[in-house]
Amino acid sequence: MKKFGYALGAAMLLAAIAMAPAAMATQDTPKTTKPADLSGLRDFDFLNGHWKTKHRRLKQRFVGSSEWIEFDGSFSQRPLMDGWGNTGDNVFNMPGGTYRGVSLRAYDAHTGQWAVWWLDGRNPGDDLSPPNKGRFEHGLGRFFAKDTMQGKPVLVRVTWSQPSPDAPRWEQAFSIDDGKTWELNWVTDFVRVDTKTAAAD
Repeated sequence: MKKFGYALGAAMLLAAIAMAPAAMATQDTPKTTKPADLSGLRDFDFLNGHWKTKHRRLKQRFVGSSEWIEFDGSFSQRPLMDGWGNTGDNVFNMPGGTYRGVSLRAYDAHTGQWAVWWLDGRNPGDDLSPPNKGRFEHGLGRFFAKDTMQGKPVLVRVTWSQPSPDAPRWEQAFSIDDGKTWELNWVTDFVRVDTKTAAAD
């Protein structure tokens, strides 16, 4: 009986020794990770440089308004973090007075998307806006975020298009029914004013 017990114990020990290298190999093998998606890393390079802007802003939102306010401004963008981010300095010459705002963008290689934050110069102490996230596909950029307006949830959609290489367009629309319908409330047309600076940036 003892011999049987010894034999069984030895067999189990040998089996454990035989399995150990396989277990160690499994532990030593690194987990596979999704390769970095760099396809959209340069999507905002077209905005580097200096621009004149023409804005059309809906006077009132979600009241059925068709009255728009028009004003001009300027915009300058420069890259950050070796192209992994950028910042845009906006000047808005509104009828009630001029103010500034800053957009900050960063690229996420894990998702292949850009995140875009907004800082309003009229309220610099407030938190940054929830980031719009999205990407460009076939020359059209779409970015979405969840925000609030007058305490109510809204879905924000920002669209970038390029009717011509040196005249891109930015549009903003809000939805209060989770994207079923959208109200366009801001349109900005850009005209490049310094191609040499854009190339240098």
